[in-house]
Amino acid sequence: MKDNRSPDAIREMVERIRRSVPAHRFVFTDPFWMLITTVLSQRTKDETTDAAARSLFERYRDVDSLANADPEDVGRIIGKVGFWRVKSKKIVEIARIIRDRYGGKVPESIDDLTSLRGVGLKTAKVVLAEGFHVPSIAVDTHVFRISHRIGWSSARTPEETSVDLENLIPKDIQIGFNPMMVEFGKAICRPIKPLCDRCPVSEYCKFYSERSGK
Repeated sequence: MKDNRSPDAIREMVERIRRSVPAHRFVFTDPFWMLITTVLSQRTKDETTDAAARSLFERYRDVDSLANADPEDVGRIIGKVGFWRVKSKKIVEIARIIRDRYGGKVPESIDDLTSLRGVGLKTAKVVLAEGFHVPSIAVDTHVFRISHRIGWSSARTPEETSVDLENLIPKDIQIGFNPMMVEFGKAICRPIKPLCDRCPVSEYCKFYSERSGK
């Protein structure tokens, strides 16, 4: 197995992975709507999340309008996402706090973001990296699985894995890392029956090395 922890090796691996999967496209790049969309995405398929976020944006265009929304109306719009009743209340509350406490602008710190109801560390780091272009790595099930298979982390929790990755992955390639790995996890490094024969980084992968004896 090749070295997979030096900066040069990591850059080569990330570039190979990036070329092997379609680019992940966010419905919104605005930090506020990226935040709302990421909250909606919890326990929900991407296609359902994207459709709900677009419909919500058509009805409520900005922080003020969503802050003044009736949660029941929001619920009718996002009714196909998982836990929609809870989320409809959460996102209206998030909009109100951003309007009242932060002057209508999404805060740019982990502590402020995670103080918002329904916003955990993963959601906060997605917004920081993809909305504000601040180096950070959100760890979801795909990133957790892939980073452990490769051998980039052996941490037991997503939070600890995020720390490992942020200390290991060069900062200039941390932005876009999570969505890239999500696509890679869906297409190639699947939870069950990963397509190791199609993997562009198998020669760097601890899981593949142990499995194949190479």
